[in-house]
Formats: sequence, structure tokens, C-alpha cells
Amino acid sequence: MRAMELGTPGGLRARLNSLVLAGRKTATTGLLAEYAEETEGLEYVGERLALLDDDRRAVATLEITGVRRTSFGEITWEHALAEGEGDATLEEWRDGHRRFWEREGTPVDDSTQVVCLAFRVVGTPAR
Repeated sequence: MRAMELGTPGGLRARLNSLVLAGRKTATTGLLAEYAEETEGLEYVGERLALLDDDRRAVATLEITGVRRTSFGEITWEHALAEGEGDATLEEWRDGHRRFWEREGTPVDDSTQVVCLAFRVVGTPAR
């Protein structure tokens, strides 16, 4: 089973994982270029992924329910809203994501290719 790590380690990953576990976050967006860098294929509908915490422990099993390759400028409000991060508008979502990727060393513009994933939690480990 492949794994998914949301955001960056620390407070951001913990916050995003908690949104997933609460059912508020059912989508995420990644840069297409990162798939090439990691020599990894796109996820596919029905694929199950382990959602990992900072210690690389599985906190949930996700099932991919949608995969869409598009440009950053073509992301819809529906997708941004499904990310569940509390953005009030699509522009607020775009600004936050631009700042995140710029801090990570990859500035984006409207033509940057991204992968939009939709998912649902199908299991959590027994603790």
C-alpha cells in the first residue's frame, strides 16, 4: 500500500490529518512535477493509501474517490472547499497554496500543473 503525507511535518501535518479524521478534509492538491521527481505514478480511483503522521505511522486508510489533473488556475471552488482548511473563497485558498509551495521552493502560477485528489477514510488503526 502506498502512503500519503499531507503538508509538512509538524503542526501543519497534524492539523491536516485531524481534519481528515474529523471528516472535514476529503481532498488535497499536489504538484504534478513532484510525481515526476519521486518517479511515482498518479493515484487511481479505488486505490487505498495509508495516511501517515510525522513518525510515518498510519493514522488512517484512505480510498481515492477522484483524480483530476489540471492547471492551478482551473481548480474549482468545490475542490478547494473539500480540502476543508477553512478558506472562505477560492482566491484565499489559492493565495494560501501559492505561499505554501513558494516556501517549499516551488512557486506556482495559474499554468502550473497539479493533481487534485478526492478521498474518503475507510479505516483507522486500532489503538
